[in-house]
Amino acid sequence: MNKEEFLENFANQFDDTDPSEITFDTRFHELDEWSSLIGMSMIAMVKVSYNKTISGAELRSCITVEDVYKLISLK
Repeated sequence: MNKEEFLENFANQFDDTDPSEITFDTRFHELDEWSSLIGMSMIAMVKVSYNKTISGAELRSCITVEDVYKLISLK
């Protein structure tokens, strides 16, 4: 899994947030646009793009975008 590709896929889940605002250090839960609906689309994106399954609890336990990347990398 390529880090740049993952970051782009992650940022694409947000409609109103400028992708340049999202980095590996971004605390994504703190973004104004973050919602449970985006969380669900994030889980679906991981399944479709990377053929890996993460749970809502696992996603909630992540603080930064890099935490999500590491979670997926370890699966």
